[in-house]
Amino acid sequence: TKVVAGLRTDGKKPLSMIADTTTANAQVRSLGETVRLDARTKLLNPKFYEGMLASGYEGTREITKRLRNTMGWSATAGVVDNFIYEDANDVFIADEDMRKRLMDTNPNAFRDMLATFLEANGRGYWDTSEENLDRLRELYQDVEDRIEGVV
Repeated sequence: TKVVAGLRTDGKKPLSMIADTTTANAQVRSLGETVRLDARTKLLNPKFYEGMLASGYEGTREITKRLRNTMGWSATAGVVDNFIYEDANDVFIADEDMRKRLMDTNPNAFRDMLATFLEANGRGYWDTSEENLDRLRELYQDVEDRIEGVV
């Protein structure tokens, strides 16, 4: 939708609608509503991410992939609310026990998650505190050191 907005003379983004046919009662939602629903039912849902973590290495990669896809919606359509990144940060980064689980299960995916948060901020998709960015940078270096065998 960002590309189309750039091509239009009035600069307006087109309305993007998604047909949700995952249940018998199909619904049509805006892209923004769909992204928020997906974040609440998957990425930010404890039943989802705990299930993913229980499956081990691949589950941690799946969580990171969901966050990366969320950033993709920011890049292509600009429909991701700041709270989605903030809530994901609270769940996966601010919680020390969760960080340890992600690091122990799949340090490469955890590093990618940290990079995604930093990139989302760097591209202007996510507004967060400088203190939080410092923590993300420090964690990134810690994970990098662990992967490289420095620690």
